[in-house]
Amino acid sequence: MRTFLILVLSFCFLQLATAQDFPYGQISTDELNMKNYASDISAHAVVLREYGKAQIQVASDDNIKVMFEYHVKIKIFDKKGFDEATTEIKLRNNDDHSDMDEIEKVTGATYFTGDDGTIHKVEFDPKKVYTTRDYKYQSTFKFTMPALVEGCVVEYTYRLFSPIGLHLDNFHPWEFQSDIPKVYSEFEAIIPGHFTYNAALRGYLKLTKNTSSVLKGCFSTHGAASDCSDIIYAMSDIPAFIEEDDMTSPKNYLSTLSFDLVEFTNPYNGVVTKETKEWKDIDYSLKSDYAFGGQLKRKDLLKDRILPAYAGKTDDLEKAKAIYAYLQKWFKWNDYIGYESDGIKKAFESHTGSIADINMALITALNGAGINTEAVLLSTRENGLLNDLYPAVNKFNYIIAKANIGDKIYLLDASDPLMAFGMLPLKCLNDKGRVFSLDKPSYWIDLNLPQKETSNSVMEFTLQDDGKIKGTITNYSMGYEAYKKRVAIKKFNTTDEYVEDIAGKFPKLKILKSEISNLDSLDKPVMEKYEVEINIYDKMAAGSLTFNPFFLDRMTTNPYKLTERSYPVDRGMPGDYRTTLIMHLPAQYVVDNPPKALGIALPNNGGRFLTDFQASDDNTFTFSHIIQLNKSIYSSQEYPYLKELYNNIIQSEKAEMVFKKK
Repeated sequence: MRTFLILVLSFCFLQLATAQDFPYGQISTDELNMKNYASDISAHAVVLREYGKAQIQVASDDNIKVMFEYHVKIKIFDKKGFDEATTEIKLRNNDDHSDMDEIEKVTGATYFTGDDGTIHKVEFDPKKVYTTRDYKYQSTFKFTMPALVEGCVVEYTYRLFSPIGLHLDNFHPWEFQSDIPKVYSEFEAIIPGHFTYNAALRGYLKLTKNTSSVLKGCFSTHGAASDCSDIIYAMSDIPAFIEEDDMTSPKNYLSTLSFDLVEFTNPYNGVVTKETKEWKDIDYSLKSDYAFGGQLKRKDLLKDRILPAYAGKTDDLEKAKAIYAYLQKWFKWNDYIGYESDGIKKAFESHTGSIADINMALITALNGAGINTEAVLLSTRENGLLNDLYPAVNKFNYIIAKANIGDKIYLLDASDPLMAFGMLPLKCLNDKGRVFSLDKPSYWIDLNLPQKETSNSVMEFTLQDDGKIKGTITNYSMGYEAYKKRVAIKKFNTTDEYVEDIAGKFPKLKILKSEISNLDSLDKPVMEKYEVEINIYDKMAAGSLTFNPFFLDRMTTNPYKLTERSYPVDRGMPGDYRTTLIMHLPAQYVVDNPPKALGIALPNNGGRFLTDFQASDDNTFTFSHIIQLNKSIYSSQEYPYLKELYNNIIQSEKAEMVFKKK
């Protein structure tokens, strides 16, 4: 991330800003005749040009607002690009709706060439806009350009007015990069001298234009006046950002421009407020906040209610596990996240609550039981990475507990009844969190936990003389893999329904008997054991049978498809996946094409893929297949090796064994 300070009145501008919106309604025949975008012929649409301007100004109602104007022209090549003609804008509001974002002046049109070669224009109907309430503080404003056909060009503009009170901390951001390429993108920021912001450019792309100038006397209200900085940022030939598996929020890697408030001078009374705080300021603010510190101080609030859960236990770890399990079952998460609670007592009595309600109840209950426990604030993977250069509390959106027991720490989230003690959901595994307690300064903690995904499948089969295969399949799921397995099984009313679903997906598989263990013992592996019969008659030809040991769970598609990836592969945790096949063949059969042993390793001890085939004298063979991914995060430089590793895995799992009569 590249950061630069906008000091409106105290630095010299070496260049003059020359920003200008492009003309509206001027669509060329070359634009309409475009068949593809030369820099990305696979693109279904391309932004030909876009311009945005955000300005802090005094609106007609005498209130200070951020006015944002947007204008874009998009070429749509085919039907898969039609989605680009739909726009969704998030609108914010405060508690009583006295301050709220407002959209005005939506204009637009769709242009296309008719069968007779003439250019047609269909105007957007301003009445065809839709607003839906997302939650208490946000709505979505949505509209779609009309008369879409392949090869058309859509153009639209709108203006957004936002009360400064809703957006003081964060001036209007700008996304240079999106899911389609852009030929040119330009943003103009006009900021009065009463406001000082840090401007941060995220992503790997570089600006092709960055100019600035001073607008004299551009801001005035009730006798207070100031000059403004007029800063222009632009990029050309911007590639599309392609999302792929195993990544955190795209906002971490998209080339975007954001603004964080450093200092604000109130134009009405001249009071200067420095928004760049130190952590000690945030610590004090949170501890004084009723919805945070006020709740954490009530460590005896649930003591009497929780006491029966750990009665008779003297070991702190056993106490903590009992309290954790009790609250997991007591609460039902209401799908709201956050780090502030309206009242853990009210949530406890109603058996339902937000992430803050549940995990603050856990923190206070553990402290009430004499177990030193602190709060950890974090940003979920979807919310984005934290920037530890600038202390800020508004970047957090989640809270968990940190229990300190002996010389070990345990990070806990009691909102999911299937999550084992000491394990966190994948959404929380996002770099680092900030630990807050009531009696010492806050500090950072690494969220790359020692948890991992581990699975071990053992198949022991016997090929019958009639060509059927009989035997057992035993699956062991451990760590986070056990959590995922429990989630999958609990979707069914009974384990029998789960087993029936497996059998229904594989017609040649008959499950004769099944056993599933430790489904409710969260600290133990989930064990599945199946006695099976597999009919492979249809794969019999000229005295031979073909068999693929990955008939239940075969990898057929590489999750990593990009030629190159500019952002890291973030799986959240390491993984270890093992499959062992023990096959007993009749005396008259041999393995015609035994699999070759493979050994492929990733650089930097990142992992490996191994296969091995061993035959014994009693006409039995053992085939093993091991995938080890030793890291949570792989850099973009390691990406080609990881991609090739998966290519080899897919090829290996595709190959079928041939059992041939002697």
